[in-house]
Amino acid sequence: METVLSGIRSTGNLHLGNYFGAIKNFIKMQHENRCYFFIADYHSLTTHPTPEDLHQNVKQVLVEYLAAGIDPEVATLYIQSDVPEVAELYLLLSMNAYMGELERCTTFKEKARKQPDNINAGLLTYPVLMAADILIHKAHKVPVGKDQEQHLEMARTFGNRFNRLYKTDYFPEPVAFNFGVELIKIPGLDGSTKMGKSEGEGNAIYLADDEKVIRKKIMRAVSDSGPTEMNQPKSQPIENLFNIMNVVSSPDTVAHFEALYNKCEIRYGDMKKQLAEDVIAFTAPLRERILEIGADDAYLSKVARMGAEKARESASKTIKEVREIIGFKPF
Repeated sequence: METVLSGIRSTGNLHLGNYFGAIKNFIKMQHENRCYFFIADYHSLTTHPTPEDLHQNVKQVLVEYLAAGIDPEVATLYIQSDVPEVAELYLLLSMNAYMGELERCTTFKEKARKQPDNINAGLLTYPVLMAADILIHKAHKVPVGKDQEQHLEMARTFGNRFNRLYKTDYFPEPVAFNFGVELIKIPGLDGSTKMGKSEGEGNAIYLADDEKVIRKKIMRAVSDSGPTEMNQPKSQPIENLFNIMNVVSSPDTVAHFEALYNKCEIRYGDMKKQLAEDVIAFTAPLRERILEIGADDAYLSKVARMGAEKARESASKTIKEVREIIGFKPF
């Protein structure tokens, strides 16, 4: 059984892109691997150093993970800041992480450009903290998107460097994991190819959105002036609407609107109304679970405690062994 680790930042709700892109696969994986799923509240401070309500953000992500189907009795679901060993490994790894390689990191340069007044040390050393998250459980597989592949490569670099420096083969080389299937990529409502919070509020449909919000978002989704000739290739915004419809609507519904499009008879308003109702029908059970679990503070407290205990059991063993390898000894 291999160890799989994945995290999500605590700065926003889960959306359809998260659900189809990873969480559905996590639900299956948790029964086949030793899985660690964590809420990255430390990481969120690199871009939001003074969050309005950090605790509520963490709670919301925890609730939505559980509502989506992560089983805390099977997988280890925990909050990053509940495992102090992560911070200690982050410190130890940073002693052998070099400024030049961190400054060359693509995401650092991108974030520094976007937030020139908040280029903090945490932003620079983000890959070291991510490496600590991975190496603390000696993970073999890490499901990551394209934007995180460089960070995973750096985690391998830091783990291998530790092994060389201390003449050991302690840390395994974590590899990117794509679940062994073609991932369903959910596009944005704004015409972009990616659904995500960072793309803007009007871009994503969140699992917790109510019916009114979903209808409003979808009716405002970017479209175009319509096809002018039979079987005309779709523009990106229209391709996006059909791609979302493909995962939430019946095949007959999709075929109906495809036929109308190809005959230049489609009315985007009608398509959006149908898509909104299908999204509402799809997310309704998830939203009901979110509301139910979110109201049960005792259960959430139990889940968080259990997750911290399970994660710390693994993490404390790693830190104890890393300390011994480096040479820290009690007097």
